[in-house]
Amino acid sequence: MLQNATDNYYDERFWNLKVSVHGGFECMFWNYQQLIKGEITIGKIGLLNKHDRNPLGKIWHPLYHSNIKAQRIPVYQQELFNGHLFIFVKGNEDLIEIIKSNLENPKKVLCLGRSEDVIFLKNKPKILEDEGVKPQVKSVKRSLWLKYSTYIKLNKKKDNCKPEDEFPIRNDKFPVYSIPVKVEFKNNGRTIRNKAELNKNTERKVEFETVIYTGYDYVVYLEREIKVEKYKIDDKRVFKIPTDYGWL
Repeated sequence: MLQNATDNYYDERFWNLKVSVHGGFECMFWNYQQLIKGEITIGKIGLLNKHDRNPLGKIWHPLYHSNIKAQRIPVYQQELFNGHLFIFVKGNEDLIEIIKSNLENPKKVLCLGRSEDVIFLKNKPKILEDEGVKPQVKSVKRSLWLKYSTYIKLNKKKDNCKPEDEFPIRNDKFPVYSIPVKVEFKNNGRTIRNKAELNKNTERKVEFETVIYTGYDYVVYLEREIKVEKYKIDDKRVFKIPTDYGWL
């Protein structure tokens, strides 16, 4: 979302930012779709399809034909409806200023994910330090009460991850997700700079993070002490971010 809003979709600096998301969605639903496998192109006789399972081999054939059918796979796509989110971002100051400027005066329709997933800013983005808001870092030993739903890294199954580095959750009954936290597009090992460089051979490299998604007004019971950053935005809203686990 931030890369798209600033017209820097392939800028690698964005992956050095840390993001913490709080809030939720009114509901979730599933869409059933049938995706066409292989490549699609336009020929003299209309749309053509080529895929590995074509009984005629890897050749182009009509997408719609009386005898040959394009290879299709059924897919269930999860969609979220009416999200209400608070997003915290920290990192390079110059990049934060660029993001703030583009959100205050957007050059395009802001969207989260697909172009049809339009978002609306209820309040102008703020740089908390300029507002005099600084996090209170405290140690939490037994339990962590979270007012707003948030994502927390488990740090499990990571290379060279020691047991003491894993999130010390005791009530292990939250939904667990594997979400992408970094996406790179490369041509011959070099990161592309714009969409014009995309081609069929472009390599898409994705890194995932295993997280839990907590509930509203929920207490997370801990097996050991952790550090937590507490941000008091106003008299009503207080956000808690586990220092080592709450930033993606």
